[in-house]
Amino acid sequence: MDLTHLLNASAATVVIGGTVLATVLRAGISDCRITFSALVRLARPAFHAERVRADLAGQVAQIRQDGVLRARFRHTGDAEFDEATDALIRTRSLPALIERHEAHRRRRAETAAAAARTLYQAADLGPVFGLAGTLVSLSQLPAEGVARAALTGAISMAVLTTLYGLLMANLLCAPLARAVERQAEMEERARQEVIDWLSWQLAPALPLHELVMPVVAREVAERAA
Repeated sequence: MDLTHLLNASAATVVIGGTVLATVLRAGISDCRITFSALVRLARPAFHAERVRADLAGQVAQIRQDGVLRARFRHTGDAEFDEATDALIRTRSLPALIERHEAHRRRRAETAAAAARTLYQAADLGPVFGLAGTLVSLSQLPAEGVARAALTGAISMAVLTTLYGLLMANLLCAPLARAVERQAEMEERARQEVIDWLSWQLAPALPLHELVMPVVAREVAERAA
């Protein structure tokens, strides 16, 4: 089989260009930027749980030994954890840490949902523009008759645009959308594990920890359920 027959710049331009343009118009510039950032993070994950936990371990041990009043967290480089731990130190309470974590969790969920939604829209539009390319190709055939070579070329482009639309939807856009969702789920689990560990480690060093610990335990149990 000669795979070079499957290459057609005109067909690719109609399908890819049309799908990209329609996706931008439907999803909007903002969601498309979010989607691009999410695709970049697939190659370069933004969160490394073990590194963050290792950065926090020494500071946690110091707080447990000296108390929270003299604590000064050194930033880990992860903006969300740095903000959450700053809130913990400033207020001397775990609810502040958990509140900031929950705020960031909601924002991350919205961002991942926007990226996945945009990619699923592109997956829906790919076959549509494959069909559009087919119709455009067939519409170029003259009504008074056509030479065999021109007929073969038109039919070839018509078939290829349909093929490109299906491949773009099912081998590119939809798999990327699911990959974004999987990465978001894995990152959320990793972040939650670090937050739960940090909460359990610091609760005894905080004021009124007898009241805080049952709250932390209840929240951990609810998430596990």
